[in-house]
Amino acid sequence: QVQLVESGGGLVQAGGSLRLSCAASGRTFSSYAMGWFRQAPGKEREFVAAISWSGGSTYYADSVKGRFTISRDNAKNTVYLQMNSLKPEDTAVYYCAAAPSYQNIVTMRRGGMDYWGKGTLVTVSS
Repeated sequence: QVQLVESGGGLVQAGGSLRLSCAASGRTFSSYAMGWFRQAPGKEREFVAAISWSGGSTYYADSVKGRFTISRDNAKNTVYLQMNSLKPEDTAVYYCAAAPSYQNIVTMRRGGMDYWGKGTLVTVSS
């Protein structure tokens, strides 16, 4: 079992920045690939970003590429999502998720993750 707790959400003006954190506990954090997903009101959950177990590979949705950065600190069992140049359409509940290190990115993008956090709300005002 892996427990995931997100933090760092809040209200920010368009153009601003936020950094989300996801603290993991339970099984060895470094054996998991990690991802961030989001769900806006009335919409389906969508992939935002993912990072390999080592941090050597990262993947992004086209909508956030160049604005968001995913990173991880295996010593702290934490994964981060730095969000810059935020837009109102980034408003959503953001979820952290974990998948086995061998999980391929196609499956991860489709939500094929083993563990999920409860989410943190990000609201971007115009």
